[in-house]
Amino acid sequence: MTRIESTFKTLKLQNKKALIPYVMAGDPNPETTVGLLHDLVKHGADMIELGLPFSDPMADGPVVALAGERALAAGTSTRDALKMVAEFRQTDTQTPIILMGYLNPVEIIGYDNFVALCEQSGVDGILMVDLPPAEAGSFTQHLTDNSINEIFLLSPTTLPERRKQVLTHCGGYIYYVSLKGVTGSATLDTAAVATQVQAIKAATDLPVCVGFGIRDGASAKAIGTYADGVIVGSALVQNFANIDASDATAVAAAQQKIMAKMDELRGALDSLSA
Repeated sequence: MTRIESTFKTLKLQNKKALIPYVMAGDPNPETTVGLLHDLVKHGADMIELGLPFSDPMADGPVVALAGERALAAGTSTRDALKMVAEFRQTDTQTPIILMGYLNPVEIIGYDNFVALCEQSGVDGILMVDLPPAEAGSFTQHLTDNSINEIFLLSPTTLPERRKQVLTHCGGYIYYVSLKGVTGSATLDTAAVATQVQAIKAATDLPVCVGFGIRDGASAKAIGTYADGVIVGSALVQNFANIDASDATAVAAAQQKIMAKMDELRGALDSLSA
């Protein structure tokens, strides 16, 4: 059983919903990330999605795309992100870490080398936005051999054949994209998402977590009513926008805002099982 699978098993026994924050590795500067990960756990994160900065993030809205630009400008690479996970693992051996990114940097490193680095660093899951299950090939097997879950996206526009492939090959949890658009989009039709999530859950035993468009306690609670967890990125990452990354006071203030949002989200989700 992987750490992700074990975490969801524990949450189910506790009748709790997973809170999965997303942050970008190296944003606003590389020195901040490891401490940020630990603080997210202290404020209720059950697992964490860590973004790998990439210059052409097709699925990301402006907030996350700019976070990637800041991380790249600060010199953060995919290898650096893996070193951050390894440092985090020195004192946290329980919280699952899922890397979310794009295939090009992985291809540059090489699939085998990348998987080996993930295993050595303590990565629990991989979500490559632009790698469909039909084209994953031996990459999926390499991840499975190293007890790393490969996570795929489903969206409102996913075709039936693609949905079947995702449900067959996905591990850890299903990431359901709540709306048509990019990360941080504003319109969230909770009734439509509920219908989709219920249909997915009828076809798989995997937990279903919902991301894109969740920005506060109210939307997290509405989604958490029927999903197994919520994924929140832009509402957190936006706090690092327009600050001086070299100003420790400004960075600390931004982190405090992120943790306040985490407390709001955690409280909303926990109210469902109160």
